Parts: sequence; C-alpha cells; structure tokens
Amino acid sequence: MIETLIVPVVSVGALAVLMGSLLGFSAKKFYVRVDPRVEKIQDALPGVNCGGCGFPGCGMFAKAVAEEKVGYNGCPPGGADTAGKIAETLGIAPDAFGRKVAFLKCNGVEDNVKRNYIYDGPKSCVAASQLATGGNKSCTYSCIGLASCKNACPFDAIHMANSIAVIDSKKCTACGKCVTACPKKLIEIVAEKSSVRVLCNSRDTGKIVRQNCRAGCIACSICKKACTAGAITMENNIATIDYEKCTLCMACVAKCPTKSIKNMAS
Repeated sequence: MIETLIVPVVSVGALAVLMGSLLGFSAKKFYVRVDPRVEKIQDALPGVNCGGCGFPGCGMFAKAVAEEKVGYNGCPPGGADTAGKIAETLGIAPDAFGRKVAFLKCNGVEDNVKRNYIYDGPKSCVAASQLATGGNKSCTYSCIGLASCKNACPFDAIHMANSIAVIDSKKCTACGKCVTACPKKLIEIVAEKSSVRVLCNSRDTGKIVRQNCRAGCIACSICKKACTAGAITMENNIATIDYEKCTLCMACVAKCPTKSIKNMAS
C-alpha cells in the first residue's frame, strides 16, 4: 500500500520541481526591467484617472512620461505642483508657465450681440450649430450658450451666465472635455499665468465684426503697435498673442478700442 503511494508522490514532486525550474527560467528569460522612475512619477500624480492627460489612467501616463513619449507637465489636475515634482524626478527644470486652464475665446454676452431669432430646438450647442445660421446670435462665431461644455465638464468648473459659458479657473483641471464638446471651437487650454487673452474668435473683417458684436476684435492692429515685446500678430483678422514673448505689460489691454483683450487675472 505504501509502495503504491510512493510512486505518484514522487512523480508529483518531480513534476513540481520541473515546473518550478521552468518558471524560474522563464522569469529570467522574459524579465522586463521596470524603470524605477515610473513608480515615483505615479506617486506624484493625484490619482484621479480623469483622462485629461490623454491616457486612461495615471499609471499609463507615468510610464509614457518616463519613456519621454509625453511631457512631464501633462497632468491637468496636478497642475504646477505635480509638474514640479515630476520634473525633479526626471532631473529637469520645470516649465515656468505652470498650471493650465480652459479659456473661452468669446465675450458674446447679451449686451454685446443681437439675437436674430428665438431658438426653440434641442438644448444642445451641437444641434443649434447645425442650423444654416450656426446659432441664433448675430455673430456666427459666438458662444451659443446651450451648455454643451458645461454638461461635458466632470469637475463642475463651467456655468452659464448671460448666454455664454463662464469657466471657473480654480475648479478647472484642463482635462479638455469642454474643448471637444464646443462645436464652435471657442475653448482652448492655456497657461493660467498667461492672463492677457483675446476674448474673440471671429475671422470676419472689422466692419462685419462691428455690425455683429460690440466687443469683438476688429483687426485694427492697435494692440500690435502698442506691444513693445513683439508678442502680438494679426492672423485671420484677429489678434494672436505669443505667450512666450508676452511680458504682461498690459499695453494691449489699455489700447484695445473694443476691450476684446482683457487681463483675466484682474
């Protein structure tokens, strides 16, 4: 009876030893070295897995940063503090522009634009933008104001006021969901520190802009002439600011005749 049990026990034991050896060999043969910086980078991240960085989760973003596939400052919720910690891990100097936020390039409130008709369709900017007029405001580039961006924001950083979207920079994580949701392409991600911004996205000539909006950029180039740093150019009938050159001197803000350039920090 004992001899009968010994054979299978020995066989199982031998098989276990063989499998263990094979597993050990495989572990060494197919071992993938993990960059120790990945764990440090992931520890610096807020861990909200919001997708604002373009990856499904913080772990994948951390790996991409370590492999230099994306920038170290690509985590919107983490902002400048997180970017600084990651930069320290990577041994590089952090970006001076720091935290990023979403910005609406429009000041088409009720006092500045006219209503061409009463819109009575689906409460969706996408639906309204598909009409022949692109919405019911006199400026076809204006914020439609039906809250598509607000509904897309997972951080409650957007509310509607006076028929346009208002972004709360303190709550904004620059996740980019509002950028995608806006059919007019009026929202962009900018450095929070770069507070001088053009609140207009019209490509119309100055004459047409004046007819449609009191606060639109009329492409007069006064801001460009006032900027001693050469940070402003005129592109497609609208002032464009190069934030790497901008010194925040506020000369353009003071000179703009339609007040379409504002200091958002004030």
